[in-house]
Amino acid sequence: MDDFLAALALVLVIEGLLYAAVPDAMRRAMAVILTQPAATMRIAGLAAAVAGIGLLWAVRG
Repeated sequence: MDDFLAALALVLVIEGLLYAAVPDAMRRAMAVILTQPAATMRIAGLAAAVAGIGLLWAVRG
């Protein structure tokens, strides 16, 4: 459970830094995301999840 909370905290830190450092780029990225079809978003999300699981498996091996 500690690892999960640490990972969640790291996600929040990275997201927060992105919004603080480049807010205009984040706005543009959100505008682009809003124009994408749901299927494209679903595939991108699934690909990110699989990549994350693969990276976690490689690191924790």
